[in-house]
Amino acid sequence: MMYKLGMPSLSIVMPSMNEEETIRICIQKAQHIFKKYGIEGEIIVADNSSDRTAEIAASMGAKVIGPIKGYGNAYLKGLAEARGDYIAIADADNTYDLLELDRFLDPLLAGEADFIMGTRLKGEIKAGAMPWLHQYIGNPILTGMLNFLFKTKISDAHCGMRAFTREALEKMNLKTHGMELASEMIIEAARCGLRIKEVPITYYSRKAPSKLRSFQDGWRHVRFMMLYRPVPFLYIPGACVFILGFLITSSLLLTENAAYNRLHSFILGSMLLIIGGQILATGGYMKTYGLLHGMYRDDKKSKKLLSYHSLEKELIGGSLLLVSSLVLGLKVAYSWISTGYGSLEEVESAVISMVLAAIGLQLIFSAVFLSVMLLEVDTDW
Repeated sequence: MMYKLGMPSLSIVMPSMNEEETIRICIQKAQHIFKKYGIEGEIIVADNSSDRTAEIAASMGAKVIGPIKGYGNAYLKGLAEARGDYIAIADADNTYDLLELDRFLDPLLAGEADFIMGTRLKGEIKAGAMPWLHQYIGNPILTGMLNFLFKTKISDAHCGMRAFTREALEKMNLKTHGMELASEMIIEAARCGLRIKEVPITYYSRKAPSKLRSFQDGWRHVRFMMLYRPVPFLYIPGACVFILGFLITSSLLLTENAAYNRLHSFILGSMLLIIGGQILATGGYMKTYGLLHGMYRDDKKSKKLLSYHSLEKELIGGSLLLVSSLVLGLKVAYSWISTGYGSLEEVESAVISMVLAAIGLQLIFSAVFLSVMLLEVDTDW
């Protein structure tokens, strides 16, 4: 659709999957908003339906694209087609009232914000519209995590009714294909320094069955936040477990016969060392994945740590630990042979050899795996 020169234009993007009962009313409401503001507008329906949703939408003048599988994919494709100066998004199931778009457009047109979020929790949730698990547990917890990790101040991170300027869309590096796009959009908005504003809205119950999968979709959001912020999820817990294991093990070794007399504590400390090392390694994998996919474009320290030069040092360190383990292990084996294959007295040395071997191999394989992940990028980032 062509827009009149100098006139603000609005694109409304709606993903749909078998919404033939509600797509008509949603489009009618969107068209009412165009008339109310006297602006040119377009409606883009990113569809993956097996019913008449696409046919109805097209007959009412909407641009239908698809079939497109996946919530995030639907929005990515729809947003790529949007040509408006302002863009609004909402589901096509009429749970969000598009007549309330004026609450989003007024601050955008006035230049008060770049990104407008709807909030159902500060608005009105109709009876039966939101399961209590989502309203009182899932949504508040995930929203709280996002606010804490990314320094935002929103109340309803998973509200699907939003609006933003074209400039804001172009700044956000959106790429996820699933439900986690809802979190990515807020994270990117905060990272880009966009002015974010919340407006209360009404949330209605839907007619068709919900496509949400509470635990699976919740995990997708947590996993995505872990990619952006592995430090609180993995590095800090991993470091704490590793240090605790080191303190337990070293204190027992420094006390005469303590390691032998308290064998269970000694083994526990050794296990914590190995587990802590594995958690830290996993954090490194996630950090590398995030770097490769543009999530830390300004994080020069992480890029330096994960360069080939740093990985070579990790490989050398792991090799030294492995050699130390072999030397200590050979010493234990020699003592065992010298006693005529009797009972093994050097329990401490045997356990320490095992721990050094495990951590050394972790470092070596981590360095190899990370170097493979970095094959397609510049070694100096």
